Amino acid sequence: MFIRSLVLTISAISIALLAGCATRATQLDAQWVNPEFAGQRSVRSVMVMAAIRDSTNRRLFEDRMVAALSASGTKAVQSYKFIPADGPVSEEQLRRAVADAGAGHALISRIINVTTEVNVTPGMVMGPTWGSGWGWGSGWGPGWGGFAGYHNAMWATSVPPRVTTTQNVHADTRVFDAATAVVVWSAATTTSTGWDSVPQLIEQFVDLIVETMRKDGVV
Repeated sequence: MFIRSLVLTISAISIALLAGCATRATQLDAQWVNPEFAGQRSVRSVMVMAAIRDSTNRRLFEDRMVAALSASGTKAVQSYKFIPADGPVSEEQLRRAVADAGAGHALISRIINVTTEVNVTPGMVMGPTWGSGWGWGSGWGPGWGGFAGYHNAMWATSVPPRVTTTQNVHADTRVFDAATAVVVWSAATTTSTGWDSVPQLIEQFVDLIVETMRKDGVV
């Protein structure tokens, strides 16, 4: 009985740990800082733009990013206040929106790819072992006693496999100088969905982006 309990405990802990490892927030894949602007904290006012199709998520993202940038001491404004419509806009519309907002820079985040990852945690089945409690007639031996003991022992120590599907959202974020359209800073990220709500995922993404920009001396 001790061995069986130990096996079940270890199996449960292993599955919990694997499930925990699969729960990932946004990861930074790569980042780049324009050498001319590195460490200068030149981004003091910025328009935040989410180039995504979903209107609600666009507003959630822009609101959260504006709040995070404002907390870091950077003046920020949402693009939806100046470009209400979702979808592509002309260069003239972009120029006018940034100018009307009085922003010196524009931060744009967009999704570039979505991949699907299937995670399989193998199950575990342990047969009866030699030792106390596994004697003649209980699992090893003739007759229905041995048959029933063997069958029930298998069920008692079986852990089913676990299959989960995760979507990985690959995004690209860039900060442009509004006057020259030069890229000041950029980052590539991967966000794994399926574990947290959309607002939680957006918050994790925004926190990573703003913290990285702070470390790079952009804001």
